[in-house]
Amino acid sequence: MNTSKPVKPPKNPGEVGKTAIQVIERMMNLLDALAEHEESSSLKQLSEDTNLHSSTAHRILNDLVACRLVERGDGGTYRLGLRLLELGNLVKARLSVREAAQIPMRTLHKLTGETVNLSVRQGDEIVYVDRAYSERSGMQVVRAIGGRAPLHLTSVGKLFLSGDDAGQVRAYVTRTGLSGQTRNSITDLSKLESELTLVKKLGHASDSEELELGVSCLAAGIFDDTGKLVAGLSLSAPTDRMQTGWLKALQETALQISKGMGFKPKSTSEPTEK
Repeated sequence: MNTSKPVKPPKNPGEVGKTAIQVIERMMNLLDALAEHEESSSLKQLSEDTNLHSSTAHRILNDLVACRLVERGDGGTYRLGLRLLELGNLVKARLSVREAAQIPMRTLHKLTGETVNLSVRQGDEIVYVDRAYSERSGMQVVRAIGGRAPLHLTSVGKLFLSGDDAGQVRAYVTRTGLSGQTRNSITDLSKLESELTLVKKLGHASDSEELELGVSCLAAGIFDDTGKLVAGLSLSAPTDRMQTGWLKALQETALQISKGMGFKPKSTSEPTEK
């Protein structure tokens, strides 16, 4: 007599894949629910938040605890685990504002047909780290990647200076002497202070032929996951071609790049530096 058990037919690969995806979705829903609560959460609360049966939520949470993605607290509660912090720090270390900006910059360039610059601050200057260049820009001074310019003469530089306190701004003036390059350059402390107050109020900056005659610029800030201003996105064009309507597109592009850096705006208003 053959007493061996009947062999079960193999599961449909499609069904296995579907089940795996469902488990991942439930796992992510639980992690999102935990992220919504500052304190530890009970199994009952997490089940209600995710619409999962308590036994299902408990099983997945146990697996997450085993992976250190979730920690079990007192009274059978749960909170996000340190493994997520470790992974988050790895991701943050690999984030590059230049990489995050490349595609959005090209899109903005196609929209406007003008030069789009990505700049960061180094001491008393901005450094151009990337650009989407327009052959029809007509600008006499080519700001090549790696080029530098004084903070007070550029729209992006003003963004960074507007985040400094009064003492830091005065120290900058002392170090640089506020030397100008055109008749429109700001070379007076009181005028610079007024300009920076306006920049802080508006959330964006402009350069009206202050670095190069005939060329105007608009700039919006790029922020990281902590809300820190880490770079500036500027749109440069001959003054007679600059359109104020481009400001919205510039700000939206800067916000898109900021989100790529982990920035989460608190509201629909423009991001401002903390």
